[in-house]
Amino acid sequence: MAATTTTSREPQVSSEVLRGLARHLNCLGEANKSTRKRALECIKRETVDKNLSGVVLQELFSALLKPLLKCLSDPTERCREIAITLISEFIRCVPEPQESLPYLVPCLAQRFGEKEILEPAEELRLSATEMLTLTVEVCGKQLAPYLNELINILQRTLVDPFPDVKRESCKCTVNVANCLPEHFHMQAESLVKPLMQTIAHQHSKVRVSVIEAAGAVIQHGTGKNVDDVLSHLAQRLFDDSPQVRKAVTVVVGDWLLNLRDRYSYFHKLTPLLLSGVTDEIPEIRLLAADLWRQVGAQWEKENEDDLKDKLDFLLSQPPFYPAGVERPGLGCRELVARNLYRLVPAISRDLSDWLVATRVRTSQLLTVLLLHAEERSTQHLQPLLALLYRACADSEKEVVRHCLAAAKLLGTFVPPEVFLNLLLDQVKAPSCASRPWCALMVLQAVLGGCPRALLAPHLPQIAGTLAQPDVCQDYQQLAYLEQLLACVDALLRQGDSDCRPVSLQLLQVLVSVQSLSAEPHVSRKALASVQRLCEVQGLGSTTELYRQHMAQLLAWLSASVHTWSAFSPHRLQMHIVVVQSGPVIGEFVQPLMPLLRACLQPERDQEMRMNVFAMLAKLLLEGDKTLDSQGLFREESVKFLGDVLLPNLVWRAGRTAAALRTSALSCLLALLHGGGVAPQQLLRLEERLSPQLLSSLDEDSPMGRLLACRCLSTLLRLVGSSLREDALNKIYPELLKRLDDGSEDVRAEALRALGLWLSSCLGGNYDGELCASHLRFLFQQLLLHLDDPDGAVQNQVLEVLKTASSVRPDLLRKEAEAARDKHRTCLHCDRLLQHIDSMNAGGGDGGGPSAH
Repeated sequence: MAATTTTSREPQVSSEVLRGLARHLNCLGEANKSTRKRALECIKRETVDKNLSGVVLQELFSALLKPLLKCLSDPTERCREIAITLISEFIRCVPEPQESLPYLVPCLAQRFGEKEILEPAEELRLSATEMLTLTVEVCGKQLAPYLNELINILQRTLVDPFPDVKRESCKCTVNVANCLPEHFHMQAESLVKPLMQTIAHQHSKVRVSVIEAAGAVIQHGTGKNVDDVLSHLAQRLFDDSPQVRKAVTVVVGDWLLNLRDRYSYFHKLTPLLLSGVTDEIPEIRLLAADLWRQVGAQWEKENEDDLKDKLDFLLSQPPFYPAGVERPGLGCRELVARNLYRLVPAISRDLSDWLVATRVRTSQLLTVLLLHAEERSTQHLQPLLALLYRACADSEKEVVRHCLAAAKLLGTFVPPEVFLNLLLDQVKAPSCASRPWCALMVLQAVLGGCPRALLAPHLPQIAGTLAQPDVCQDYQQLAYLEQLLACVDALLRQGDSDCRPVSLQLLQVLVSVQSLSAEPHVSRKALASVQRLCEVQGLGSTTELYRQHMAQLLAWLSASVHTWSAFSPHRLQMHIVVVQSGPVIGEFVQPLMPLLRACLQPERDQEMRMNVFAMLAKLLLEGDKTLDSQGLFREESVKFLGDVLLPNLVWRAGRTAAALRTSALSCLLALLHGGGVAPQQLLRLEERLSPQLLSSLDEDSPMGRLLACRCLSTLLRLVGSSLREDALNKIYPELLKRLDDGSEDVRAEALRALGLWLSSCLGGNYDGELCASHLRFLFQQLLLHLDDPDGAVQNQVLEVLKTASSVRPDLLRKEAEAARDKHRTCLHCDRLLQHIDSMNAGGGDGGGPSAH
């Protein structure tokens, strides 16, 4: 009874309220804005602010709607605001808000859906848009007849300058799409353009809302506009805001699961979702991975008949699968594998993009795709390798790192006989001449992923290619040498003891790298690889490794010796082999000597010979630890001295020729000092050696003259006492000339040689009586230099004359007295005479060499 009474009274209540509002309704047409505002406030107080029933509010709304809609055009902003608030409250409270649609929607379309929006206040545009969103929520399918007007409004509000209006419009768009799916698809296309105009807005919340709205528009549209949206969504994958990237992931995942025509767009949507799998935010990665699993499972279920054999027989994980990596489901793998032919060109294009972020994200995506494609990437190997070559030349290290990870997956899944055919051809003839190391980068990464058991049969082919001269000797760029080392390291790491049969080729590569590199860190890496090669071979040291391969290495070097020049790497290779092998080279002197003779012939390149002589000088100084470690070099030293060194001491015009003779003299001095040649062997060559050394005393270079003096000193020390008189008498005049040399070092060394010359006369068969004229001339010249301006020279000359006092003291006394009489202030002459007297007093008879 109470409910019936209340229902029967509702029309009466409505009438009473309307009668009370009549005056206020009339005031809405007054010119005074304050009057209109008070009228609207009173209407609000008497209607929506009171707890009236829905039936009463429905009747009131029907009566008040038209006057309130007119107020939307009121010139006063506050009046328009109250009108919008009133209408919104009525729509929210009345039981049948759809009755207002014939008047409400056209009015909103007129005010907010035209090309020029009539509402200047952005807050009121926001309120009106919120009212429209509310209308869509409460009216739902009843809005179908007004879809065109709704679309017109949204087209304008989606590009509204006020960000909050954009966000509310996106929310309204989603609601319209969800409420009117049967009709929305006919109008959805017209919303794509304004949405894409707003998708790059500076506010991240606006971008999120636009992405969500675009997802709904495409989901409930005809599917023809996917391409118009995809490029914009792809750009949002690089957005700085994680929420934006998350929104893209959700939208794309929803499309892959629910889009009606999704099969046509799998190849375009899959990269967008898989890009989320590598996102830096864990939440996004997990979300993308979960959505991708759902997509794969759904596709697998939808194509169960087609996958029956694989479901039955290919459930086990393949051997050599990357450790610590979860294998994607069958549906996911099939989706990628079947669309890879479409994805590879797009990947290749994006890896050349000018934006670094695009290239980095694309390189990450490539790794994920190859992990899914597994062995079916074999059929796309050539374009995949081509894009990897190009990507490895990228200036961004992150791009290179991810691409090398992708190349490693190729090594895991592609049979080695397949990828080697393509890769090794590229290594031998790089397509990019300016960056030849890119192919090596890819090769070392692929080798790093290839299982040892599959790689072992192909090690000779790989090592043989790396050891080819046009691969390991033609390029000197630092990056190329580093990648060459990386390839060797990859072989040693993957092949381990299987690398023993190719140890020689790997050592040749390592020697070549050391010969070409001027960077210390590259040389250190190469030496570390040599040590690793020793470990693989089960050898205790580097010398053992060289002992195992020295014969082949010398044959390898000898094969090209006739083409060597100063710029050839072969000379440096010989240097590396000879120096690093230490005492082992002494075991292979016999095959080494023809190599040295061939490259040191006088007609060969002068700079090359100079460098070889410098190397030999260092080795011969410690001959017992290097070339003569086994005593074999002495057997060849006479030939080496006569056939190699002496021809290079012959005078030829030019500064380079002079520098070459200096290098040959340093080598000769090292040979004599190091004991590489026996005294008896020197005597056999003395007639050829002495003239060359005496001629070298006139070299233009002070260093050449100094070395020649030192060589003569060493020669006199070793065999001076065995030399004939005529040979000795040819030496001292040339040494006397050097006492006036411009170089103090040369003068000192010449005096030292003269002292040794006199010692040779004393200890040998030199006839002082027969050669008195020679001795007199020598004494006279030395006595002259006792007056030298340099005190050190005077003292050294005095010491030489003291040595001479043992040869012919009588003759020396006579010459010294004559010199003293001529130069009465010569103190050194007095000291010399005192020395001679003391020697006579000690028992010397002054009879010459025979008396001693």
